[in-house]
Amino acid sequence: MFCNKNLPAEEAITILSMDPTSSSSSSSSSSSSLRWRILRQALIHRSDSRSQAEIKRVSRKATQGFNLIPCQVVDSSSEDSREASLCYSIPIAASPKLYLTQRVDNCSDLNDFEISNRHNIDNTGLVCQWPSEEVLAYFCMSQPDRFRGKRVIELGSGYGLAGLVIAAATEASQVVISDGNPQVVNYIKRNIESNSMAFSNNTSVKAMELHWNQHELSELTNAFDIIVASDCTFFKEFHKDLASIIKVLLKANEPSEALFFSPKRGDSLDEFLKEIEDVGLHYVLTEKYDDQVWKRHETLVKGDDESWPSYDKNHCYPLLIQITNYHR
Repeated sequence: MFCNKNLPAEEAITILSMDPTSSSSSSSSSSSSLRWRILRQALIHRSDSRSQAEIKRVSRKATQGFNLIPCQVVDSSSEDSREASLCYSIPIAASPKLYLTQRVDNCSDLNDFEISNRHNIDNTGLVCQWPSEEVLAYFCMSQPDRFRGKRVIELGSGYGLAGLVIAAATEASQVVISDGNPQVVNYIKRNIESNSMAFSNNTSVKAMELHWNQHELSELTNAFDIIVASDCTFFKEFHKDLASIIKVLLKANEPSEALFFSPKRGDSLDEFLKEIEDVGLHYVLTEKYDDQVWKRHETLVKGDDESWPSYDKNHCYPLLIQITNYHR
């Protein structure tokens, strides 16, 4: 769905046909040119076979996802037609409901992609709530003891579901919900404010614009017990910076860990894990980490659930990567 009210779709298609980030002689696709092709696909619903294949590789968003945390639209009457308010019901007794304002699925405008290209940042946090984020949130809420009293930061958080669930359900001492896209960070701030009554008085929650290649991180260096992230390993050009910032953020002289959830997506995850080793970190890869998630995965693989007809293990099922400063 294209939502720029001031630009006719025909004109937008013409503009997007002239990808400013690539040339006809280039055989490889940069992240920025891929973003432009995704937007163009949303406008014209057709593409050549190469673009079509690359778009499908980004992530396969289903209407229901893994359906681990019940969610329903509670208000779509916002003045901004691109937005809706969703209610997430944490499936734990006496847990509060969380209300998130987010974009309507597949609703983008040219300004979104211009900002992404200008800052060389990923735009996927605005597109929708990705399934791996739901799995991350579910995993974290299922292990409150792991987070209790800990300082936690979420990287590439999108609308912040996982970070908000951690803040509401685990008694963490601090939760920083970060993203590199300033538009996304504005949504995070709004969502933190909307759910402030759901957090314990002992839990500090804040939003942060954080770029993985930032050099001035003195206040954040070796500051966190736990880093969490989902679906952050697709774009290979960001792997080195992502691995480096994990090492910078984790506490160095105390037990600390990063919990990443990511599908394999060809060799993308493997390439990221090489960068993890190159910066001196260690990792453990786990396929079956939660019985409920695995049960849902098996149902989808068998095709017994029509809510996700394009489900593919390599592109859709998030593996758990536990990253530490030490051998486990």
